[in-house]
Amino acid sequence: MPDEGAPGPAPEPADGMDAALLDRLFTQSVVGLHVLDPQLRVVRISPLAGSDSGERVIGRRFTDAYRLDRPNSARELLQRVLDTGVPVHDRLIHGRIRSDPGPSRSFLVTVYRLNGRKGQILGLLAAVVDVTEREKARTRAMHRARLLRSMGRSLDVATTCQALVEAIVPGFADSAVVEVVDDVLRGADPPVGPLGADVPLRRAALRGLTSVGDQDGQVGDTRRLPARTPFALAVSDLQLRHVALDADTPWLAADPQTARLIRTLGAHSLMVVPLTVHGAVLGLVSLYRCPGSEPYDDNDTALAQTAAVHVALNIDNARRFERDHVIASTVQRRLLPQGDRDRAAIETAHVLLPGHNSGCWFDTIGLSGARTALVVGQVAGHGLQTAIAMGQLRTVIQALAALDLQPDEVMARLNDTADRLADERASLPPGDALHRESLRASCIYAVYDPFSRTCTIARAGHSAPIVIAPDGSTPAVDVPEGPSLLSTDRAPFATATLDLEEGSILAFGTDALLSDDKSATRIRSALAGPERNLQELCDGVIYTLPADSLPDGAALLVARTGTVPPDRVATWELAHDRTTPAIARTLVRDRLDGWNLDDETVQATELIVSELVTNAVRYGTPPLQLRLILNRSLTCEVHDSSAVAPHLRHARTVDEGGRGLFIVSQLATHWGTRYSLHGKALWTEQEVSPPL
Repeated sequence: MPDEGAPGPAPEPADGMDAALLDRLFTQSVVGLHVLDPQLRVVRISPLAGSDSGERVIGRRFTDAYRLDRPNSARELLQRVLDTGVPVHDRLIHGRIRSDPGPSRSFLVTVYRLNGRKGQILGLLAAVVDVTEREKARTRAMHRARLLRSMGRSLDVATTCQALVEAIVPGFADSAVVEVVDDVLRGADPPVGPLGADVPLRRAALRGLTSVGDQDGQVGDTRRLPARTPFALAVSDLQLRHVALDADTPWLAADPQTARLIRTLGAHSLMVVPLTVHGAVLGLVSLYRCPGSEPYDDNDTALAQTAAVHVALNIDNARRFERDHVIASTVQRRLLPQGDRDRAAIETAHVLLPGHNSGCWFDTIGLSGARTALVVGQVAGHGLQTAIAMGQLRTVIQALAALDLQPDEVMARLNDTADRLADERASLPPGDALHRESLRASCIYAVYDPFSRTCTIARAGHSAPIVIAPDGSTPAVDVPEGPSLLSTDRAPFATATLDLEEGSILAFGTDALLSDDKSATRIRSALAGPERNLQELCDGVIYTLPADSLPDGAALLVARTGTVPPDRVATWELAHDRTTPAIARTLVRDRLDGWNLDDETVQATELIVSELVTNAVRYGTPPLQLRLILNRSLTCEVHDSSAVAPHLRHARTVDEGGRGLFIVSQLATHWGTRYSLHGKALWTEQEVSPPL
């Protein structure tokens, strides 16, 4: 008996079933079907392939019937399936029926070869699915991701705006313009909406406008928004606008510049997006679509608003940074020397390059004995707190310089101060942003003595100076590098003393200028020809720098060494006995009369010299030397070989002595004691009128 569970022969399909199946497939299929003959002509098409397109494509070659973005590629694909019989699945193509207006659409195409019962090639079957909306959504997601990646990389408003237009053009927009409230670009607080008609907006970025002439505006141009336009309405109610554009658009008459731009671009769709933060208006983004792109619709609004939110936040952050930078730069400028001061026996010039760093500083400090201290330093970081720290360290150096300490001692005391400033930061509450910012600084301090023609230098983690001799040669400079300020390395600071010829050039710069041998070589070359004007030499160094090579800024201090003119200095070797004060008074009177100083100055100086020499004879040790220097002030110096320092005290009524230094302090503008390897010098300075 036959097995009842075994399958029997397949039943023959009923008459007409194939025809019914084919008819149902072409009329009810959820995909569009095309049947092509071996010549790739369309012989049958399902309704979903185009509601009324059948009559327009039947009998035409597939690539002739449809306007494809890449017709040759599509023709090769169909021919390959026809020749090989290997089907193609889900290939994405873009196009539409040639006679239909509008932009291309996106389709997923699957192609099979049709073979007869005897193996003959009958043609092709192409199943087409319209995925235009899916591709639009995917493209919008791609643009959104690209936008998010490009945002937040800069704290510059212009760079942020440029990143926006580069992220959305081409693709989401064919042309884009970003305009920012002019005051916002300078760090000012944005105005609260609605934006007044008198508030200027500055064009910060654009893309896709390469064919637009100068009359339609360039980056940096400003304008005020014409009333009764989508731009004015968007900054009035802070709502996005997308509008269709044509020759009869009524508001174009009120905005001739935009009308000219639209005609040049051929734009047919515009979206205006306000840039706002907490109700304040930062600017506008204008997005244009031109022929070949579909008009903006509601689905594009979400991406435009997302872009506006991110750009507005980044612009606001950049604005805040710019404001802080302006404040810090202002503080830095106020804390630095205001112009180059005339110093005895030395000429100086400087350049301060602005940048993100607000901690660069330089200084020239007049010291006793016609000496000059040259200082360049840098506090790492940016912002107001960096500028404040710079000002604190500069003030400390000025105070230490007044004590006539050696450069290595100045660096050691400055390091102690920096340590205390760092401890104060560390003691701030953890929530304070300054608590997390470490304090790092470097400095170089040099003292030039015109009488010995030497320059004594100490540096704390700073680049060594460059020296140019009067003949243009560049002698080697070996200055031991001490540890950076606030370094954990507690090694002592060392000094180096350079012997300099008159007319030598000294160049001190922050590390960004002298960071490597190549930079130093470039500066040496720029300083060649030391007989040139000093400011020209200083500027010449800056001219040789590559563009945008110092985003953090830098400071450069250049000095030309000299000597005190012989007719402005007098020096006497004195005997160590009781008659010396009287002799000193006579010598001083004769010299001051020769300098044509007034009687009041002569009498005061005689008394000062008498007291200083008397003190040296009584408490010092030989040899004794008296020196007068006439510059902007009159300096008196008495040198002896003793290291014992005199002290000012207030004598009692019954005391017969002890009033010498008190009298000196009343007659002199400044006075002090300076130590050296060979003893000390008591010095005074008096303000004097220019000699006749």
